[in-house]
Amino acid sequence: MSRLFTLISTVCVMMLITVSIASASGKPSAGAEGMPGALGTFEFKPTDWIEGTTSWWKDSDGVAPGVAGCHIGTDAEGKPNGRMFGEACLPDGMLVESNPGAGVLHSHANDIGHPDMFDCNAWCVGEGASKGSCKAAAAPPCTQSAMCACN
Repeated sequence: MSRLFTLISTVCVMMLITVSIASASGKPSAGAEGMPGALGTFEFKPTDWIEGTTSWWKDSDGVAPGVAGCHIGTDAEGKPNGRMFGEACLPDGMLVESNPGAGVLHSHANDIGHPDMFDCNAWCVGEGASKGSCKAAAAPPCTQSAMCACN
């Protein structure tokens, strides 16, 4: 049963992420700028998108490809509201890395975010490893997230 739940969770996260992206379209965020493997930001519209709303969020890990993170929805004062999404591995192996800094309360105009995309192999090599890849991992309170795993 837990394998089925893991499979369903992975598929749901992949559907959530692939709904609104094809490739990185913007420059890397301030936190990712200059980091190995940073490919740029892209527009992300969550599956529970609330059109016309300014939403508020806190990121659990900031721009840290080696750490699985969770983007936690809040109100304007920072009180959690039950919305959240984890970082994810895309079908092509790239990592979706939320930003800005850890614990920074920030808004998404029209409920649309702009996470960074990372090439985990390039990031890991830049960190001194021989290679790397994107791997699923938990990041409570998100049950499904992802990170760059280096070898």
